[in-house]
Amino acid sequence: MELGSVVQFLENRNILVTGATGFLAKIFVEKILRVQPNVKKLYLLLRAADEKSALQRFHNEAIAKDLFRVLREKLGGNLNSLISEKVTLVPGDITCENLGVKDPNLEEEMWREVDVVVNLAATTNFDERYDVSFQLNTMGAKNVLIFSKKCANIKLLLHAGLILEKPYYMGETLNGVSGLNLDTEKKILEERLSELRAEEATDKEITLAMKDLGIQRARKYGWPNTYVFTKAMGEMLLGQIKGNIPLVVLRPTIVTSTYKEPFPGWVEGIRTIDSLAVGYGKGRLTCFLGDPDSIIDVVSILETHFSFTVVIVDSVQFDR
Repeated sequence: MELGSVVQFLENRNILVTGATGFLAKIFVEKILRVQPNVKKLYLLLRAADEKSALQRFHNEAIAKDLFRVLREKLGGNLNSLISEKVTLVPGDITCENLGVKDPNLEEEMWREVDVVVNLAATTNFDERYDVSFQLNTMGAKNVLIFSKKCANIKLLLHAGLILEKPYYMGETLNGVSGLNLDTEKKILEERLSELRAEEATDKEITLAMKDLGIQRARKYGWPNTYVFTKAMGEMLLGQIKGNIPLVVLRPTIVTSTYKEPFPGWVEGIRTIDSLAVGYGKGRLTCFLGDPDSIIDVVSILETHFSFTVVIVDSVQFDR
């Protein structure tokens, strides 16, 4: 699909993006504002106490980043005007009912106007606390789907799966062990939390215990870490309750820096395979076991987001 048709499609669209200050989301937002300033509205959901805090966080963690340099140079003082016109910041939290949106007028506006939802909110820490990862990656996916169902003009929910396995349906596991049940998992983590609090465990002790529990539960069913386990359960939930809503789960491989746009080489922090390059460059990693004939499956963040937009266009046009 040609870039021009994708850009044309985005004109006058109302898009809700969750996890708005995350690595994937901020590049997605920058790309849309740069190539299609005639998008009707970008509703950007991010964790914040109120609108003022949301604005401050979005500025510090997105707009002020070097990522937006090309857009700043292109628009100059008009960048703030473009953002004011095209971007609506939504203080919220995907772990909460109705995504934690407290403003009823804004909530009604989104249900009335949004036609595409892009769920990029997640915790990507492999050894995250089980309770945190379960709430974000599993129950958060469910909450985004339920919110999307309330959008009168919804054309598509695009969910970033970020796991490499084939689709898994409710109760399926990687190693064939039976008994995986989301209600049971929720009960197990809640009971363990209650035990720790009853024992007056410190915050550090609770964190370590919940991290250990996540790894334990993941490996019981064949997943290597808490991240992919909770993401897989999130997909199971989506498949079970999606009903008639158009849903696409996109699973990019190892996502790296920008390739060409807005300029080559931008990445935030040390991510995924980056740690190998940094370790080798600093002389800390002198040997790494592997098959020299194997293919490392990596993809630029630019190609990842082009895939996002192509999926949106194809899915909506197919629905027509």
